[in-house]
Amino acid sequence: MLRQTGDMLRALILSFLPLPALACETALMLTVDVSNSVDGAEYHLQVDGLADALNDPDIVDALVRGQSAISVVQWSGLAEQAVTIPWTRVRSAADVARLSERARRQERAFVLSGTAPADALLFSLNNFAPVLDCARRVIDVSGDGTPNTGGNVATARARAERDGITVNAIAIELMGVAVTNFYRNRVITRDGFVVTARMHRDYPRAIRAKILRELAQVMG
Repeated sequence: MLRQTGDMLRALILSFLPLPALACETALMLTVDVSNSVDGAEYHLQVDGLADALNDPDIVDALVRGQSAISVVQWSGLAEQAVTIPWTRVRSAADVARLSERARRQERAFVLSGTAPADALLFSLNNFAPVLDCARRVIDVSGDGTPNTGGNVATARARAERDGITVNAIAIELMGVAVTNFYRNRVITRDGFVVTARMHRDYPRAIRAKILRELAQVMG
């Protein structure tokens, strides 16, 4: 009788304790260029490409298995950065579907403004506090040009490496490989990589490939 009472008491106590949090493998911040060089059609290629990538079955599976966290930042010139989708925890395929729809509906944050990737990185680095429990933190920055305003990119990259945050990139090339070389040599961290998109119309393919690669690095 005493043993039964003790078991019941332990069960009652456990019922009031919070459930252990599921482990988060990856916190992925998608940082999207909306500077003056990106027109309205190109903006929609980016947000629709992102939304479609989040609907890809392989990405859905990897996000759910990794209990990932996703955020979206739009960036442009000096002091022009905005969180358009706050950190969202992915626990199920339904969570990813809602996130995809939210990504597709997001409004453009800035127009007719400059290109300041250093400031975009620093802004992004300052927004990881809600996901410090995630095993790996990644900034996925896209852009179609080199800086024409803002701070020092090398300083921002060094800060990312000190903080243990990986910076990867999508370089959207309008001609040649100048943007790819800039992101490879100046922006990504030592453990990062660059995917090249040939014009904005290639962005949907590039973002899908990039997210899959980022998640595969963790999931094995």
